[in-house]
Amino acid sequence: MNRLVVKIGSNVLTREDGTLDITRMSAITDQVACLYKDGYEIILVSSGAVASGRTEVTVGQSLDDVSSRQLYSAVGQVKLMNRYSDLFSSHGIVCGQVLTTKDSLSQPGQYENQRHCIDVMLSSGVIPIVNENDTISLTELMFTDNDELSGTMARMMKADMLLILSSIDGLYDGDPGDPCSQLVPLVSVGDEEGVSSYIRPVTSSSGRGGMKTKCGIAIKVAREGIPVVIANGRRPDVLLKLIRGDEDMPCTRFSI
Repeated sequence: MNRLVVKIGSNVLTREDGTLDITRMSAITDQVACLYKDGYEIILVSSGAVASGRTEVTVGQSLDDVSSRQLYSAVGQVKLMNRYSDLFSSHGIVCGQVLTTKDSLSQPGQYENQRHCIDVMLSSGVIPIVNENDTISLTELMFTDNDELSGTMARMMKADMLLILSSIDGLYDGDPGDPCSQLVPLVSVGDEEGVSSYIRPVTSSSGRGGMKTKCGIAIKVAREGIPVVIANGRRPDVLLKLIRGDEDMPCTRFSI
């Protein structure tokens, strides 16, 4: 196993006020750098652009959802990538930006072009940082969220594992805020009915997705033979511990 897709959610990368959490970004890039130097190929699917832009721009007029996402992502993507570039550069690693849309990935020619681009980046030692291009995506053509995009990337690039970093440890059998709820450590494909009974249809405060989307994507990807892990991106060394087999790291794993 040496090709990983790592999805980092908005709630992992931002503080409660919506600003980028530079300390956590630094911790995550440190972990990615360690794995990179251990020989892993890593594709990051990173949220955070819209949240970053929202803190930079004061809007003097009322904007609809599409217009505000376009504005905030255009500003925030620059801030996000500059930060990633600086952090990876401190490890002697080059990263590059890949912006895509659901519509483009549905067209065979563009699908192959994007896969080729990422292959070239990986073979050249460059870490691809993938995000949806919210500046041109319309609501009806958007990915559900970056969980869906990360699943598409994992399948397209034939990844050996998809890791979805969220703000909680994984799937619980009840409300995660209820002390009586238990973390579900393993979900086997074919157990969709059991999983659906645990999920509440809510989204995070910063992102568009929720546990329902994460589990749906995880099951779909696992069906194709790619193991999926949902874990808490705020836990120290979460990526290193998951990849190195630390059984004490709480998470939910999805497999055939």
